[in-house]
This record gives sequence, C-alpha cells and structure tokens, in this order.
Amino acid sequence: MTTLLEREIREQPDCLARLLLRGRSALEEIATAVRRFAPAFVVTAARGSSDNAARYAKYLFGGHNRLVVSLGAPSLVTVYGTPPSLGRALVVGISQSGESDDIVALLVEGRRQGALTVAITNRPGSPLAQAAEYALDLGAGPEQSVVASKSYTCQLMALAMLSTALEGDMTRWRELEGVPHAARETLESYASGQLDQAAVAVAPLAAADRMVVVGRGFNFATAFEIALKIKETAYVMADPYATPDLFHGPLAMVEPGFPAIVIAAGGPTRVDVSLALDALHARGAHILAVSNDASVLARVPVHSRLPFVAEVPEWLSPIVAVMPGQLVALRLAEARGLDADRPRGLTKVTKTL
Repeated sequence: MTTLLEREIREQPDCLARLLLRGRSALEEIATAVRRFAPAFVVTAARGSSDNAARYAKYLFGGHNRLVVSLGAPSLVTVYGTPPSLGRALVVGISQSGESDDIVALLVEGRRQGALTVAITNRPGSPLAQAAEYALDLGAGPEQSVVASKSYTCQLMALAMLSTALEGDMTRWRELEGVPHAARETLESYASGQLDQAAVAVAPLAAADRMVVVGRGFNFATAFEIALKIKETAYVMADPYATPDLFHGPLAMVEPGFPAIVIAAGGPTRVDVSLALDALHARGAHILAVSNDASVLARVPVHSRLPFVAEVPEWLSPIVAVMPGQLVALRLAEARGLDADRPRGLTKVTKTL
C-alpha cells in the first residue's frame, strides 16, 4: 500500500509545474515592490523544513542578487522582547501552515518597523499570510503526510522564482521551466514501491543509529533537509554538515562502516566534495552518493548510487536533489518497520512561541 508520504513525493513535478505557471505574475509583482523598497538585507522567519528552504535562500539571494540573508531569530521577539533593527530589511516568512506564532510575530514586528514583509505559505488565509504585506500561495494542495515533501520543494521553487524575477534574467527563467520535467524524470527512475533504488541503497543501513549527510553551497540546505527527513521518519540521528565543517572535527567519528550520504551537483563545489569523498573512503565509511555527476557516482558501488537528472543547473539542483533523499528517508523507515506517515510525537501543524 502506497504511503501518503510517497504519494506526495511523487506529486512534486505537477506541483512545481503548477507553481511555475500560476505564481509567476505574483512573484513579478513582489519583485517590483522589493526593487522599489531596495532592502539592505534579507531576514527569513522559518522553522523545520522551511528553515532549510531559508538556508537555500542564503545562497540564492546572496549569489544571484548580492543580498545578505540572515536566518531570523524569532525568540528575540517572542521570548526576549529585544527585536533587532528590521526597518531596512526584506523580511520573508516561510511556512507550510503559516500558523507558528513566533514566525508570525517576526513578520508583525518587521512590518511595524517599516520592513517590507513577504509570506510564502501553502495556506493563503493563514495568520502568516495575513501578517505580511505580500503573500504567495504555493498552491501545492493539501499535504496530508506529517512529513513535508511537496511544500518544501515548492518553497524552493518560489524562492528561485523570486530571485529570478528580481534579476530579470530570461536565461534563468528558461532554466526554471526545465525543473518540473527534471523532477519527473528523476522520480520515474525510482520505481514506485519498496524495490526501488533507494530501498536497495538503504538496506545495509537498516540497523544504523547515526549517520552524516554532507553537502555544500546551494546543497547545504539539501543536506539539512535530507537529515531532517531521516530523523523524522526513521528515527536515526542524521547530522548535516557542510564539507568544510566535516573536516573541522566531526570527521573523527567516522569509522569503518559508518554511513555517510554525500550530495554532489557539480559546479564550484565539485573539488570540495571530491576531497570529502576521499576522506570518507579513507576511513572506510559506507557512502551513498546523491548526484547528477557521473564522476561522483562512479566512485561508489552501483547499489549506493542515488542519481538525479544531470541537466539541472547547480543553483536549481536542491529542488531535484532532495527527492532521492526523501525516498531514502521513506525506505529507511520501511526497512526499520516504521510508519513514515505517523512519526511519533509529531503533528502536521507545529506551533512554536
């Protein structure tokens, strides 16, 4: 029987195509407002998977729009009562449900100070959407699984579209138009059911209680998101690291057989990822490679390869690269006899203060 999570993972290509078609005009309008406001920096307000989307925004808006992006600290507003100066900021709230009080509070405070506020949410009538000056409906449809999948990739797509609208580069719009097809091809290469490549890859790891997930640059966010999915569904302590941080201490815990998931999407991070693979191989780690780079995939056994479509440019690769990772988390939960649709102690809407 197909789980809710798998069904929603496989809905992602259609969700992305729908957002690209229906959301462009709204994001062009928001981009016009942002250019007029001319923010000095960007502050994001998010939790959980949405915070991982915000990590992507750091590289996206930093690299393409030359804007410094700070992950917001809502507790400065809700707990300490000492909000930072936000008057010159673009404050972007990112939330599937739009109901977390602390995320809403940061946008309310930003708007009070004169910041430009934008909400990205799958609930257009939510408190977050109402608090922001501009709100984008992701239009992903109801997400019934407790574990986020399609709402996360639609958040990435929305951020990429906003960055592109700000820059006004038609080449980037054409690259965006290829993402739904790349997502569909990637997911179709993983057969539906428990015998797909992700299930084969995780079978030796069913008894693991810890692992690392490594990525850099745009895919630093992907490492965090895959690690979070594994924690939520399989109850394995998966620690995400940028490759330089792996060398700054955590590499010491890697021993023969230690599981490591390495995300590689080519581009300027290729050399750095290659060095991480060298170090992990030298320590006898059990490596799974999530990559669209044939040279990276060739460095691990066939059963440890988790490919995604090669044509996706690096700046858009997190939208597609996370999908094999989502399936890895699902199949690992199944291999451990767990119900990925009902992770213990979690609910779909998480309210934090």
